[in-house]
Amino acid sequence: MNPDTLRNVGLLVMRSGLGGMMITHGWPKVMAGPDTWIKLGNAMTHFGIDFQPALWGLAAALSETVGGLLLVIGFYTRPAAAALLFTMIVAARLHLVKDGLSDASHAIEDGFAFFGIMLLGGGAWSADARFRGKS
Repeated sequence: MNPDTLRNVGLLVMRSGLGGMMITHGWPKVMAGPDTWIKLGNAMTHFGIDFQPALWGLAAALSETVGGLLLVIGFYTRPAAAALLFTMIVAARLHLVKDGLSDASHAIEDGFAFFGIMLLGGGAWSADARFRGKS
């Protein structure tokens, strides 16, 4: 395979795998309701934000669920990856403060991957490329 094809296969694998895992993490949080959203949203207190924890928690759950779906299909790939990166930054900070590096490492690793996808975009095998007419 040529380098362009390998790049696009790599992006498809990363988008699909990470996006699918984010959906499996996010959907139960969306369905759990306001009590769970408040617990999630309270992570923002580590950034000095203590208002509307339910809204922040729902935003995180939707970021994982909808952002994951968008990554899988490669639609609005960069904004979806940016939302997921922000969510991972918050999760990493929470785990670093509460539990240490070992528990924060998963969110940090995912954050690096989302940052890379944000920079690279969805690749040629994505809905973004199809709608731009470049697939």
